[in-house]
Amino acid sequence: MALNVGDKAPDFELSTKTAEGPKRLKLSDNAGKKNTVLLFYPMSFTGVCTQEFCDVSQGLSAYTDLDATVWGISGDNPFSQEVWAQKEKITVPLLSDYEHKVTQSYGVAYDSFLPQLNLGMAGVPKRSAFVVDKQGVIQYAECNDDPKQLPNFEKIKETLAKLK
Repeated sequence: MALNVGDKAPDFELSTKTAEGPKRLKLSDNAGKKNTVLLFYPMSFTGVCTQEFCDVSQGLSAYTDLDATVWGISGDNPFSQEVWAQKEKITVPLLSDYEHKVTQSYGVAYDSFLPQLNLGMAGVPKRSAFVVDKQGVIQYAECNDDPKQLPNFEKIKETLAKLK
């Protein structure tokens, strides 16, 4: 079951790959400094995920103006995330939850992703969004079972505007 508004956001530390090399990002490092938007997504290199992250990257200044940082989280490894980000010009930091521990702790893992294809991919993150305030409390939560359904970015921005 996904976490809800008012829940304390589980802290985590995940890897990302940048032009400068591998880096570890920790949610609690934003405590007292910035609100954080966590966008869980099923897989890099897929159509809907590409649309989502290209759109967010193009509008990233709107989140910065609302005193927020945005992170994408998937089970892809950081090297494939980096290749995808470079190919699609994605500027949102992409964090690798390769072992699906963060996805599980936020309650947004599929029991079986695309079961009709019989791929046996348990643990893949559902397309989900969380706004975590500077105190580490979830102020917005959305979890979609349909991987084609994008988060409600207007509601996310409305939530951030109230926190500013």
